Amino acid sequence: MRLTKILSGCAAAVAMTLALGSASAMAETYALVTINQQALFFNQINDGATAAAKAAGVDLVIFNANNVPSAQNDAIENYITQKVDGIILVAIDVNGVKPAITAAKAAGIPVIAIDAQIPNGDNVAFVGVDNTKAGEDIGKFYAEYVKTKLNGTAKIGVVGALNSFIQNQRLDGFKKAVTDSGQKVTFLDTVDGQNVQDVALSASENLMTANADMTTLYATGEPALLGAVSAVTSQGRTGDVKVFGWDLTKSAVQGLEEGWVIAVVQQDPAGEGKAAIEAFGKLKKGEKIDPIINVPITIVTKENVDQFKDMFK
Repeated sequence: MRLTKILSGCAAAVAMTLALGSASAMAETYALVTINQQALFFNQINDGATAAAKAAGVDLVIFNANNVPSAQNDAIENYITQKVDGIILVAIDVNGVKPAITAAKAAGIPVIAIDAQIPNGDNVAFVGVDNTKAGEDIGKFYAEYVKTKLNGTAKIGVVGALNSFIQNQRLDGFKKAVTDSGQKVTFLDTVDGQNVQDVALSASENLMTANADMTTLYATGEPALLGAVSAVTSQGRTGDVKVFGWDLTKSAVQGLEEGWVIAVVQQDPAGEGKAAIEAFGKLKKGEKIDPIINVPITIVTKENVDQFKDMFK
């Protein structure tokens, strides 16, 4: 019986050696190097890849970098030594991890990036969302909301993750769309939630305290949205602060139903994990794969949130 092995922590070289030693003797082995296992989004990537690996009869090992970029480089280097058949990477630092990806390519190990694109990287493919364009999509939705519901005027605060390349892309795309819309939107502070829920909560509370006249809020990822929703709730601002963000959570679904969370960009993380494993299968057969495998988004509102509720039962 093949078991998917989940490794947590940054100093996992010995554990990886033991895990891969038994797995590689039985089947092809792929490694998934992720950012953290706190966020539901990353765990859903894991779930999709795990299910696809089981269906394909291959082994999957998962390394949790706990938000430490250098840990991802170390993990890839160790997986190269172990001669895995392929590496799936959810990158923290898309530039800093490039030498490790190049080393994997030189060793004949294909790397597929998920969620975060690697600029001019040596990975064979990218699976995920065009984060800049999706940021523009939610920005256009936001601008239309300001126009029709807020008389064309709003003040907005941002909860981001400044160490995350993709979340900065989401913010850049959002700002461009809002600016291009011509609506009278004032961008207030951007606070750093660091992709950690507790940090995002404190940052959100500080943002709201410092900007009592803020009318809207944009969160660029799941921990940021969790923190923002908790802060708006705890400070009793659900009546005057409208929230927009990325990646559904149970609390965001409740806010959508209550009408103060207005729109959330929902990706398909399980589908991304599945697509990466399937792409490795094609490569193994000598087939070509697309260098960019786009997975579409959905903008979730009060009107269509019901179809996503089962995720949180």
